[in-house]
Amino acid sequence: MPGIIGKKLGMSQVIQDDGCVIPVTFVRCQPNTVVQVKSEDTDGYPAIVLGFDAYKNPSKNKIFKVVKEFRVDNPSDYKKGQIIDLATLKDVEAVTITATSKGKGYQGVIKRHKFSQGPETHGSHHHREPGSIGMCAKPGRVMKGKKMPGHMGFSKVTLLNRPVVSLIPEKELVAIKGAVPGANNTYVYIKF
Repeated sequence: MPGIIGKKLGMSQVIQDDGCVIPVTFVRCQPNTVVQVKSEDTDGYPAIVLGFDAYKNPSKNKIFKVVKEFRVDNPSDYKKGQIIDLATLKDVEAVTITATSKGKGYQGVIKRHKFSQGPETHGSHHHREPGSIGMCAKPGRVMKGKKMPGHMGFSKVTLLNRPVVSLIPEKELVAIKGAVPGANNTYVYIKF
């Protein structure tokens, strides 16, 4: 199985038998439904499309709130309407997580790029306008990639090889070691 869609619930701690405290993030992975099966012949590549978090009053074209495509090796193993649950994560030790990070809005360079700030008193010029951000006559422009204020956060973040601490199938929960991007109730895409 290539992956599953879940929803981040929040962070907690797991205490092991030897007394070690491990920070974990709980993700609720309710059963996903196979919406479409793509094959090499019809679509050019093998994949399946999973649907998650069904609407209470679905329309003809909108049944799930989240739809995500996962590449597979054998698309013939899956059928449209098939249910995929946490049992597929039973023997998995590490996963790759993709989610959208928290949005921070419009931020300055100190917060956005971790610049330092100079003194602001006793004749310092750090609190005044810095002047030109470009160069002299040779390039005559602002170089691409210049670190400046702007929109921060709300971007796709992928974490590789995050250990799976425990599975709780009766509550549809998976505990993943460490932090997972995004706020609580963010949709999380788990690949393994």
